[in-house]
Amino acid sequence: MSALELGTTMLAQTVRMAVPYVCAALGGVWSERSGVVNIALEGMLLSAALGAVVVDHATGSAWAGVAGGVAIGAAFGLVHALVTRARVDAIVSGIALNLIAAGGTRFLLRVLYDSSSNSPAVLGFRTSGLVGSSGGLLLLRTLVNPLTLLTLLMTALTALALTRTRFGLRVRACGEDPVAASSVGVPVLRVRVLAVTLGGAICGLGGVALAFDQHQFGSGMSGGRGFIALAAVIVSGWRPGRAALACTLFAALDALQIVLQQGSRVPHDLVQALPYIATLFVLVAIGRRGAAAVGARPPAALGKVF
Repeated sequence: MSALELGTTMLAQTVRMAVPYVCAALGGVWSERSGVVNIALEGMLLSAALGAVVVDHATGSAWAGVAGGVAIGAAFGLVHALVTRARVDAIVSGIALNLIAAGGTRFLLRVLYDSSSNSPAVLGFRTSGLVGSSGGLLLLRTLVNPLTLLTLLMTALTALALTRTRFGLRVRACGEDPVAASSVGVPVLRVRVLAVTLGGAICGLGGVALAFDQHQFGSGMSGGRGFIALAAVIVSGWRPGRAALACTLFAALDALQIVLQQGSRVPHDLVQALPYIATLFVLVAIGRRGAAAVGARPPAALGKVF
C-alpha cells in the first residue's frame, strides 16, 4: 500500500470513527453548559444504537432508524434532567442510566432477537455508485454519508446556538450563575431540562452512527466512547468546536489501531488501548497544570443544585 493510499485510508477511518465521539461530546456540552453533569453519555450511545437497529429492522427505513435512535437518546436525556431536577445527584443518576442501558439492551436483545450478543443485520445508509475498497472511495463514502453530514451540521449549529441565540445565552447563564439568571426571569430548571434533552438527542445520533456503521447492534458496542467524549468535553473547555476537534484526535488513535494491526508486531491489546491511554494522559496533564492553565475552566455552577 502506497503512502498516499495509506494516508487516505487513515483519514477516512478517522472521520468515520469520529462521528459517534463528536455527537456524544456535543450532547455533553449542551448538558454541562447548562450546569448538569452528564456521565450518562455512554448509556445514551448504547441505547440509541439498539433503538436505531430495532426501528430500522422493523420498518426497513434507515431514516426511521435515525428517528428512533434520536428519540431514545432524547428520552434518556429527559430522564436524567428530571431526576437531577428532583435533587438526585447527577453522578448517581448517570451511573444508574449507564447500568440500565448495559443491562436493558442485553435483555431486549434476548427478548426481541433471541440473542444476548448481536441483533440481525440492517442496511443503514448505502452509498450507491461508490463501491470499492480504495482509500479515496472509502473517504468519499464517509464524507457523503448522511450521518457524517448531520454531525457536521450539529457541530456548527451547536456552536452558533450557544453563542448567538437567546436560548444559548440562557443555557450558558444557567451553567454560570443560575441565581442571577433566575433573578432576571430565566426559568432555570426548564432551560436545564431542555438543554439536557437536546444533548441526549444529539448523543443519540452518535449511537445511530455507531450501529449503522457496523450494520447491527452488538452488546456493549459503545466500548467506552461516551466516557472518552466526556473527556473531550473537559479538554475542550466545554466548547463545541474544540470538543469536536478533540474527538477527531481520539478517533485518529482509533483509526491508528486498524493500521497498526495490519502487519504490525505491536501487541493487539496495547494497540486497542491507545485511545484510553491517551485520554488518561490528557486528563493527568490537565490535573497537573490546572484546568484554567489549559483553557478548560468548567461552568461555574456545574454540578451545583439549584
